[in-house]
Amino acid sequence: MASAISIAESEKSKFITKTYGWMGLALLISALSAFFTAASIFNGNELSSFGMFLYGNKMMGFWIFAIAELVLVFWLSSAIRKISLGTAIIGFLAYSVINGITLSSIFIIYQIESIVVAFAGTSIMFFVMAFYGATTKTNLATVGKYLMMALIGIIAVSLLEVLMSVVFHLNTNILDFLIGIVSVIVFTGLTAYDAQKIVKISEHSNGNEDYQKVSVMAALSLYLDFINLFLSLLRLFGRRK
Repeated sequence: MASAISIAESEKSKFITKTYGWMGLALLISALSAFFTAASIFNGNELSSFGMFLYGNKMMGFWIFAIAELVLVFWLSSAIRKISLGTAIIGFLAYSVINGITLSSIFIIYQIESIVVAFAGTSIMFFVMAFYGATTKTNLATVGKYLMMALIGIIAVSLLEVLMSVVFHLNTNILDFLIGIVSVIVFTGLTAYDAQKIVKISEHSNGNEDYQKVSVMAALSLYLDFINLFLSLLRLFGRRK
């Protein structure tokens, strides 16, 4: 009996460690991808050929990568039961590279000091909420449902903001500020919710391939929480160039 409990605890620990490990690796890959992409955008004071592809011609290249991100996430979410562990890992890491490419725009828009401060603030908030979610006795499932509904609302309002700004050329600064505030609240809460969900899943982990794939998808959820929280803080407090 004691041996069975020890094995269960070991599998639980491995699942959680792998999940956060995959998340950390994806963040590192995205950071490197964003940095090297930003470094290759300009050739002197002019856009390089790659920079023109990304941000020239109405940002056609940027939107291609952005759409590719969405397609990849939806594909991973819908096909995770059918694909192999190796394919899931490749898809996850490919997503982190592509997301890094689109994130390179922050180096053009914001001062480097703001990016560093926003990243540090995100790291602290993420760690605190992940710890809370993993240790609290409160069931966050109901809160998670409301947060997901709020996230859908954020996406809808963000699309409306783009329409108002690009099509009708309206000033959306106030709306942008409000979206930033709500986004910080939502992704802070989702971090705690996802952290608790990971702990609950880990209690049933047996180390087989299905659970390893679940670990990759759980890492993707945490990764998205971190990135969106970071972008929301940068949106609110970042100093633009």
